[in-house]
Amino acid sequence: MLVKKSIAKAKGLVSKVFKRLFVLFGKLPRKKNVIIFESFHGKQFSCNPRAIYEYLLENHPEFDMYWSINKNERKNFEHENIQILTRFTLKWVYYMATAKYWVINARLPLWMKKPHNTVYIQTWHGTPLKKLGIDIADVKMPGTTTEKYRKNFTRESGNWDYLIAPNKYSADIFKRAFGFNGNMLLSGYPRNDALYNKDHAEFTREFKEKNELPKNKKIILYAPTWRDDEYIEVGKYKFSLKMDLEEMRRKLGNDYIILLRMHYLVADQLDIENYKGFAYNFSDYDDIRDLYIVSDLLITDYSSVFFDYANLNRPVIFYVYDIDKYRDQLRGFYFDLELSAPGPLVKTTSILIEAVKNTELDENKEINHSFYDKYCDWEDGNAAKRVVDEVFFDSSPSERQ
Repeated sequence: MLVKKSIAKAKGLVSKVFKRLFVLFGKLPRKKNVIIFESFHGKQFSCNPRAIYEYLLENHPEFDMYWSINKNERKNFEHENIQILTRFTLKWVYYMATAKYWVINARLPLWMKKPHNTVYIQTWHGTPLKKLGIDIADVKMPGTTTEKYRKNFTRESGNWDYLIAPNKYSADIFKRAFGFNGNMLLSGYPRNDALYNKDHAEFTREFKEKNELPKNKKIILYAPTWRDDEYIEVGKYKFSLKMDLEEMRRKLGNDYIILLRMHYLVADQLDIENYKGFAYNFSDYDDIRDLYIVSDLLITDYSSVFFDYANLNRPVIFYVYDIDKYRDQLRGFYFDLELSAPGPLVKTTSILIEAVKNTELDENKEINHSFYDKYCDWEDGNAAKRVVDEVFFDSSPSERQ
């Protein structure tokens, strides 16, 4: 017990020192060509920050770019040829405090108030179906209250200089839900550029070969979200796979395999050892955009992934076994999913299997065109360029309406 108290005391002291150093370093001149990128609290090399990073690397190598990483997720970055900064180290504090630019897709620790003259580009990480920020009526997450959550969210958004919007629908919601009054980048999502710019057939062939996947079977991507009230402790959530993989393998296994991609908050909660050859865990795969490209159809629930996947104009099925609870008790939705979803909503594995088989029918091979027009109309493979031109090179603001 004494040892634990001593360790906690030491960590508290280090934390106080780092916070003070961050303030002191923040008074130094900006390093004008330094950019810090971070995705999902340093857990991934992915999403909008990665797409912006890759565009800059190819077109503007004059920038000195670093990735902020979680020390427990170092394995996700080791095979990438990138400069890294391990979160909550002295070097990380110094670079965060002196860099000219931050490009980040989630929230930072509350104590990190943006230094004067630092430019904070918040990319966020999805078009919202479920309520966000101060729009959440009753916060169920552990370690906070609704009032505290809203206050902390708007405190964080007050640091943002720019916020990226993938479509007009999102731009309108973000302003209100985040309490955001800065510059909205009406650009589309940089992470979706690859969906337009890659050779899908060649990429899929190489992907299957590299990951030793059957070449003659179609790919189902299952990418659900997390549940606010299913948690182990603060910051750690659990997830129970309510899908009968044995039944799916028996009825679909001759023609399909399934790649499971859990939300980053529950990615370590999956055990599919008994379904080798049919189900594959790709929760730790760097970037879900690659999984979009190689998959023939998507199964999701309330995750924002279906908005991005719609850019491919491929079938989407919504496995929503708990929709009444999720919609009415946990989060609430911005629109009626049952009326507007670009694919069928199902609640049991047997009906899910039938829905998968129905995607073979010609009339079900494409999504609803009105859905595409509303949520994907800004996407054209050039979103990263628009963001870079506007933020880093002082181009005139976007004229999108």
